[in-house]
Amino acid sequence: MSPPPRPPSKATFRRLRGLPLVPLLVLAGCGSGDDTAPSTGAGPVTSDPGVSHIHGVGINPADDAVIVATHTGLFRAAAGEQRAERIGDRRQDTMGFTVIGPDRFLGSGHPDARDDLPPLLGLIRSRDAGRSWQPVSLLGEADFHVLRAAGRRVYGVNSADGALLASADGGRTWRRRRPPGPLLDLAIDPRDGDRIVVSGERGLAVSRDGGKRWRPLDSERVGLLAWTDELVLVDAAGDVHSSADAGRTFTSVGALGGQPAALAGHDGQLLAALHDNTVHVSADGGRSWRLRVRGG
Repeated sequence: MSPPPRPPSKATFRRLRGLPLVPLLVLAGCGSGDDTAPSTGAGPVTSDPGVSHIHGVGINPADDAVIVATHTGLFRAAAGEQRAERIGDRRQDTMGFTVIGPDRFLGSGHPDARDDLPPLLGLIRSRDAGRSWQPVSLLGEADFHVLRAAGRRVYGVNSADGALLASADGGRTWRRRRPPGPLLDLAIDPRDGDRIVVSGERGLAVSRDGGKRWRPLDSERVGLLAWTDELVLVDAAGDVHSSADAGRTFTSVGALGGQPAALAGHDGQLLAALHDNTVHVSADGGRSWRLRVRGG
């Protein structure tokens, strides 16, 4: 299939995610028929597929390890290593994922089938680098497929109803915001937690007040977002675009080499997962990339 036009159409990103871009399905979900899913009951899991079906990525500031959130649990690739090892023995489907500090993560999704928990995990938190998780809020009520944090500010898109939720206290309490259409991704200005840029069915929009009011930026540009030194967007073709003015204008700076599955920024670096279950890193704003984690 020939590469999609630049910038990609909304239909292109619908094909990328494999689901209609509608409020009830903001990002690609996981089918119940996946043969790598954990077994029910208390019995052992029959096989370990390794890194597969990546939902999120991040870097743990405690040791510079890359953390990979997948359909069947969390994995860790130590600094200097391309092979990722499973963290613990839980196989929860970690849909939303973000690193908030050394050994401290936030997540969301669905529990391991062996755990006596509701099917929607709400917001969960780990203080031991993903080895264990504790509920924070919205247990049984929310499944965040988009989850971003900066300081005490946390934003999440609930796949159950497409709502954008905002928290100013680390996710303990939430306020509901009206997004400018169904959302694909969002990024927080690291210098101002009230300024967020979202990407979705109607293109890009910005809010300067934590999602209360919105201003459209670009009705055609769609992609996954990360905000480090500049705002970066990776589109459905894997083309990387950078903005020095918070999304008003973009410059094409490089290419990822495939369709993005997840994107994150940390300390001037970009991490991008592809649908072949590899993770790549860029230290120059997306102009060049190197393999960081091998899939499988």
